Amino acid sequence: MAAPLESYDWALEAYRGGAVFTAFDIETTGLDAQKDRIVELGAVKFDNRGPISRFNVLIDPGIPMPEAAGRVNNITDKMLAGQPSLEEVLPDFLRLIKDSAVIAHNAPFDYGFINQNLKESYGRTGGAWVPPFPSLPNRIADTLVLCRRVFPGRSSYKLQELAAFLQIKAVSAHRAEDDARLCMEIFIACAKPAIATQGSDVLE
Repeated sequence: MAAPLESYDWALEAYRGGAVFTAFDIETTGLDAQKDRIVELGAVKFDNRGPISRFNVLIDPGIPMPEAAGRVNNITDKMLAGQPSLEEVLPDFLRLIKDSAVIAHNAPFDYGFINQNLKESYGRTGGAWVPPFPSLPNRIADTLVLCRRVFPGRSSYKLQELAAFLQIKAVSAHRAEDDARLCMEIFIACAKPAIATQGSDVLE
């Protein structure tokens, strides 16, 4: 069972100890996990020595890409045509994150979409792929919550604005793999002051 989202001393301690993490991000057709669909999934697996592997794939959602969502992520129906379905992509993603802690920015949104799709497929019968669990079993850390603790008093904790504040360059804003990379680098930036103040209230 995932640790409470407010408790990240375990994540910082694990990072110091060399544990493996996977930062991930999704792009979607909208904000409602029950009716909207994932159109891109990106991830970066890493430890305290640096990136280990990367993952990025566009996904055919089976529905038209709404104009409003497309304006944010610059993903079009033409780009999604002929891409694999989420059902085809999820097994590879689950293999990637196996035995790692998971990190996302505003994590309930990202893992909420993943869990909704796992739940819909779990326990079904037939020839289609069936996930091994109805929700992600990985421990999950949210860099949005963590940044509020480590860098208090900021007017905005949006991913792109935090990256700019920390002088982390965004290459492809609102695209899954690059946002996953930003999430990884922001987590590492959070770990640095926590490491420097080991034993202080940053880790309590």
